[in-house]
Amino acid sequence: QVQLVESGGGLVQAGDSLRLSCAASGRTFSSYTMGWFRQAPGKERDFVATIHWRGNTNYADSVKGRFTISRDNAKNTVYLQMNSLKPEDTAVYYCAAVLELSYHVPVGRREYPYWGQGTQVTVSS
Repeated sequence: QVQLVESGGGLVQAGDSLRLSCAASGRTFSSYTMGWFRQAPGKERDFVATIHWRGNTNYADSVKGRFTISRDNAKNTVYLQMNSLKPEDTAVYYCAAVLELSYHVPVGRREYPYWGQGTQVTVSS
C-alpha cells in the first residue's frame, strides 16, 4: 500500500499560480503511476493530470497549457504546477496512486485505489 498527503492549496486570484505537492509513503514510489483529480461542490471527481511510472504524462483538456505534473522519485513526491488559474479551477484537489506496470495511462478515478485527503484550491475572480 501507499499513503498520500497533499499540500500547497490556498486562496489565490485569477491569473495567479500554485504548486501542489503530494508526499507518498508505504511502497516503492517509483513503481506507481500518479494522478491528480479535483472535485467541486456537488460535482463528480474529475481527472486533471497523470504521470506514468515511466514518465509520460496526460492532461485534461481544461488544464492543458496551464498545468504541469511532475515527480521527484528521490523525494517520493508528485507535483502539480498550476499557472494562469481561473475561478473554474476552484475545487478540492486529490492525489491518487496506482501500481501500474504496463504502458496503460489511467485517467479514470476507479483505476486508482489509493487517495490522499485532498487540499482546497480557491480562485477568486
